[in-house]
Amino acid sequence: MKQFSSRLLLLLMMCTFVFSACNTSRKSVAIEEGWELIGEKRVDFGKDKDVLMVNSNNQYTDVRFRVEDRPVRIKDFAVVYQNGDRLTPAMDMDFEPGQDSKTFHISPEGRFIRSFEFKYRTKGNVLKGRGSILVFGKRLSAY
Repeated sequence: MKQFSSRLLLLLMMCTFVFSACNTSRKSVAIEEGWELIGEKRVDFGKDKDVLMVNSNNQYTDVRFRVEDRPVRIKDFAVVYQNGDRLTPAMDMDFEPGQDSKTFHISPEGRFIRSFEFKYRTKGNVLKGRGSILVFGKRLSAY
């Protein structure tokens, strides 16, 4: 009987582990038609500059980003095109969780994007966690 109960306990523990591992904490993000999530970056408290590489063969006409989880202060933002050209709009603002940036128009003909560069910092307390930045691009229509 003791062997049966220890096996049952082990089986219950394994099932609990499997079900908890399958549960994701990632929330779904609603995206408008024609837009796609290009990338996401967690914002550190100490490190204040990051490069988000784009792994897409799509051309984009517009980009924007959204701050999630915690308030973030964005000091600089740059779009780096495939050929090395850069778009560096003036930016130094605080964003609250769920807040979108304005839409940055790239080109009506579309451009390939290599990366995004951010200078930023999560605001608030380290114990409450870091913020995230999600970058969206509007695909060039095939029509």
